[in-house]
Amino acid sequence: MENPIRSALGEDGAALVTIRGEIDFSNADEVAQGLRAAASQGPPAEVRVDLTGATFIDSTGLGALIEGYRAAADAGTGFVVTNPNPSFRRVLSVTGLCELFGMAEDDQPTGLSQATGA
Repeated sequence: MENPIRSALGEDGAALVTIRGEIDFSNADEVAQGLRAAASQGPPAEVRVDLTGATFIDSTGLGALIEGYRAAADAGTGFVVTNPNPSFRRVLSVTGLCELFGMAEDDQPTGLSQATGA
């Protein structure tokens, strides 16, 4: 099976981690290990996780991202998830992980409604 995670060091000193395909029980350990490795090298100025090519995530995949966040926090560096598709964003929002992963609230897709109280 192809490795779902690729890492590189950006010009700004950030670890750039790209995850492709499914993030589930079959590869969550590999994803978590890759994120821990990215956070521990240097450590980088920030760990940026690009989900553009990710197609599915389950609870073990969320656990892998949380492990990456913890590794970055332990290394004293930031952790940001970027480019989640709308489905991923909803999962991250419902689970309360958007803020933890450095995703701004105003990046919400327009299809989500918010209660206004009016």
